[in-house]
Amino acid sequence: MSIISWIVLGLIAGVVAKILLPGRDPGGFFGTTLIGIVGAFLGGWLSSEFLDRPINHDVYDPALWIAAVAGSLVLLILYRILFGHSRERR
Repeated sequence: MSIISWIVLGLIAGVVAKILLPGRDPGGFFGTTLIGIVGAFLGGWLSSEFLDRPINHDVYDPALWIAAVAGSLVLLILYRILFGHSRERR
């Protein structure tokens, strides 16, 4: 997969993670988008390293999508835990 494919996958994974975890994020849209991209990279890498699931060059691999969304969810949860209370809530 090319870097553009990973970025698009990360954008979609970030949107899916945001849908699964609604609410206000400290970083807004751009923060959630970056978390999605990093989560896709992290999820793909972790699944290839620790779950013995090689990364295919096929963007239509369902396991790759699940790993990308899972990575985005984990990073979004961690981000909310670490930085969620830094702004004043109204």
